[in-house]
Amino acid sequence: MLSTMDRKALGSVRCSVARTAAVVGDAWTMLVLRDIFRGRRRFDDLAESLGIARNVLTNRLTTLIDEEIVVRVPYREGGSRERHEYQLTEAGRDLRPVIQAMLAWGDTHRPGPGGPPVRVEHDGCGEPVRVELRCAADHLITRDEPLRSVHTGA
Repeated sequence: MLSTMDRKALGSVRCSVARTAAVVGDAWTMLVLRDIFRGRRRFDDLAESLGIARNVLTNRLTTLIDEEIVVRVPYREGGSRERHEYQLTEAGRDLRPVIQAMLAWGDTHRPGPGGPPVRVEHDGCGEPVRVELRCAADHLITRDEPLRSVHTGA
């Protein structure tokens, strides 16, 4: 896991990968996001599903809120006090292909002894979901095809 100082240092460098890693680059944060994508949005549900210490979960959620990846939304069930759930922002929803790509890589290169534990399917047609890399002209980019980095001066 990245220390606070490492996060701050990474967050200030010019590389977008380093700045992104400073926000979501630890395992617990990625697992919290995975579970939010799966529909677990309440603190107790996340804590139970992940088996994570409550203080660690609080820290990860606070970071995700501070980075505007999730928002805390109040809810109240009949007769109970107000509580909060965590919903993805647009920036958070944009992490979906990242989570899906990590799942696909893990299924291929780090499957468990019984093989991949889940298969993600499109709810509309039931076909497996896959992540593809395409250019703006919609050309499929193969995994061995070179890419060019063009510095924008920013």
